[in-house]
Order: sequence, then C-alpha cells, then structure tokens
Amino acid sequence: MNIELQVLGSALRSVAEEMGAVLVRSAFSANIKERRDCSAALFDERGRMIAQAEHIPVHLGAMPDAVAAVIGRAPSRDDVFILNDPYTGGTHLPDITLVSRTQLGFAVTRAHHSDVGGREPGSMPAESRTLEEEGVVIPPTRLDDAVLDDLVSRMRNPEERRGDLRAQLGAHRLAEQRVAELCASRGRERIAAAMDELFGHSERAVRAALARLPDGRFDATDVLEAREGDLELRVAVTVAKDQISFDFEGTSDQHEGNLNCPLSVTRSACYFVVRCLTDPDLPASGGAFAPVTVSAPLGSLVNARPPAAVAAGNVETSCRIVDVCFRALGQTLPVPAQGQGTMNNVTLGNERFTYYETIGGGQGACEQADGPSGVHVTMSNTLTTPTEALELAYPLRVERHGLRLESGGAGRHRGGDGVIRELRVLEPCRLSVISDRRAHPPQGTRGGRPGAPGRNLLNGDELPAKATRDLAPGDVVRIETPGGGGFGR
Repeated sequence: MNIELQVLGSALRSVAEEMGAVLVRSAFSANIKERRDCSAALFDERGRMIAQAEHIPVHLGAMPDAVAAVIGRAPSRDDVFILNDPYTGGTHLPDITLVSRTQLGFAVTRAHHSDVGGREPGSMPAESRTLEEEGVVIPPTRLDDAVLDDLVSRMRNPEERRGDLRAQLGAHRLAEQRVAELCASRGRERIAAAMDELFGHSERAVRAALARLPDGRFDATDVLEAREGDLELRVAVTVAKDQISFDFEGTSDQHEGNLNCPLSVTRSACYFVVRCLTDPDLPASGGAFAPVTVSAPLGSLVNARPPAAVAAGNVETSCRIVDVCFRALGQTLPVPAQGQGTMNNVTLGNERFTYYETIGGGQGACEQADGPSGVHVTMSNTLTTPTEALELAYPLRVERHGLRLESGGAGRHRGGDGVIRELRVLEPCRLSVISDRRAHPPQGTRGGRPGAPGRNLLNGDELPAKATRDLAPGDVVRIETPGGGGFGR
C-alpha cells in the first residue's frame, strides 16, 4: 500500500472514529456514553463498507445489510434513514441504526438504546416469543421530526431516547462535514479512487492469508442453553484456496423463544472469526468479507424467519457461532481455548428508569499466554458502567465488583478468571437476565481444563440462564461470569 493511500485510509478511518467520539460524548444514556455500546462506519456509493471505527463486532459486520436496505429505497442527499428491524438490516430491536448520505457514499451509526418499548423495561425480555413483544419495530424509514416524535412516544424515558437519537444525528452531521472537507482538500475523484483501492487491498490481503491455510472441510458442533433444553449449532467450514465458506446445515430449527439470529448477525460472527484468523491488524473494510460465504437453512436458529424474536440471538447466539467456528478451524489452526462465550446481559427497570449492562468474564488461554480476566469476548467490545455513574443515575447500588478468582481453567496456560458482580435495587423494578455457559462450561484445548460455568443468583437463590423476575427494594442480583478454558496439559 503506497504512502498516499495510507494517508487517505487513515483520514477516512479518523472520520469514523470521530463519529463515534461525538456520539459517545453527546449521548444521554449510560449505555452509550459510559459503556460505549455503539458503532460507526463509512460506506461508498455502492454500499461497500470502506472504513470503520473499532467498536462492536456484532454491529459492524451486520451494517452492510442495513445500507443495502436503505439504498433500495432511493435515498436523496438530505435524507436520514432510521431502522432497527432485524430482518431488513438490523440486529436486535434496541440497536437503532441511522444511515445518511455523504458526498462519497453513506455514513452509518448503530447504538444500543436502553429501551425501545415492548413488554419489559429495557426491551431485552428473557421470555419473548415474537418480535413485537421486544419493542417498536422500525423498518427503513425516512427520519424527520414527526417520525422521531412518534417513535420516542412509544418508548420508555422518551426524552433520553430523543437525546441519544440526536447524538447519533450529530455524528452524521460531522461525517457529512468531514467527508466534504476531504473532497475539497484532496479532490472528490481522488478520494473515491482511494475508497475503491482500500476495499480491494483488504480483499487481497485476506485472500492471501486464506491461501496460506490448509485446504479442507472442518466440522464442529456446540450448544446453546434454552429453557426447553439444549439447541445445537452445526457448522462445516470449507477452506478452498483463497476462499472460505461456513455452512450451518443441521443447526436446530428456529427457537420458539428469542435465541434466533437473522442471517446478518450470523454473517457478522463468521466475518469476525475470519478476521481473527487471517490478518487481525488489517484496517477493516468490506473487502475483507468478499472471500467469505455464509449459508444457513431458512427457518433455522441462525437464519430465522420473521417475526421470530431475536433479543438473545444477537447477544448470545452470536457468541456461540464464534465458538463453534473457532472449534472447527481449531482442527487445523492454533486457536485459543474457549472464552466465557456469553455477554451476561442484565436489564433492570420500570416505567421511570431502564438500565442495561453486559458483564465481562474470562478469555481462553492460548499457546503463548494465559487468558485475560474480566474482559468482554467474541462479539462484544463494551466497557463496564463506572460505579459512580451508575449509582448517580439509577436507583441501584454496586455491592461487589471483582474477579472470580480461580474460575479460569487449569493448563499449561490458565484461562482468564470471570467476574462477580452484585447489584442491589433501591425501588421496585423488573429484572431480565439473558446469559449462557451456565450448564456447559467454556472448554479448554490441547488438554487444558474447562473454565468454571457461570451462575445467576437473586438473594442467594439460583436463577436459570434466562430469567425474568419482579424485584423489591433491597433485593440483590449476583452474577458470577464464566472463566475461560485452559490451554495445554
């Protein structure tokens, strides 16, 4: 890559990073301004992702489908589109996406809003069965003041929702300005040519890395823990020269609950695996996805039909897709032991407040080192809400937050330890927990031992992996997150 192309690529990536910074600094909700559960990217006129900030993997890999859905509605230069429908480019309903035009294509932001309506505060019900139960479904829609007013009126804490959406709009105004400045300083045609070459460079780099892998087909299975029993995921990964395919034939049928994934989320998880195993330091663009093919039976857990519920699919099933794909490729490549394999989603709220968080755990050990402790793994990349910010904004108290010592699996290199987190509620509210790896612990590799499975407790009593409960003032929710698997005997 020549020097000028590196400079222009860095300039485009800096726009995406600055979009994310504007969104975080302007947001109202703790979930965006403290946990940074949001993402930003730039696309070209053809709807190809050119530059992204290093935000949330499950957001970024699914963004191209959102842009394609908006392009199909012939957006004009001044239009901003809003959507969250998982079956037209979204992930799950709390992740609201905005798409706007720039001089050279499109700017996109996606942010997890703390509530989008539905039957449970926080819009992350553990027991939903249809999409409508999870919140307001927004197909790709031109956003104006009337639409914004209508949407927030159907959500809890409407002024907070309005503030977060305005923060996203601010990020889009910045993207429009920065891209215009780039075109003015460097020339529109030159920037457009650089976008095309950045896409091609990423594709060539990933194809070259795939060509160095052993050809063959590699099969693996893993399970998700549902109330009705385990759901099986099956994948056949085929490496053929400079291409790779993921086939999920044989995976369980779509779930009656909410562990379902739209195909966009399944693709996103597969893209993440390919990036990790080929050229993880490559500046990410859609070109890296070009050599990757993902197929799954329609109506399966990983390619659900609407209006199947998807709240847990985006956060839990996506993690398991990563795990099963790594397990398959681990037959021919050195991959780490399994990490915690869950986001440990905790939602608390009532009609007055809504609070959502995910909790880190242990990462699996690898050939060179122990696994890190207390981190988000696979498809999440968020922070923990600082205790001071949480207690200032919500009727909650953090009783304990620390490492779950010795929960990492033993081995030549130990898995990372999980986390113990206790929250006391100070007013009546509802609790939803969506988690996994409670019955099936993260596995070690090459003789390493498994990490400890996670636990959910309410006032000392065990809760299942997926649970919804009424809470009274003084109740304490305790989450013990899984440890990572060990590596080697």
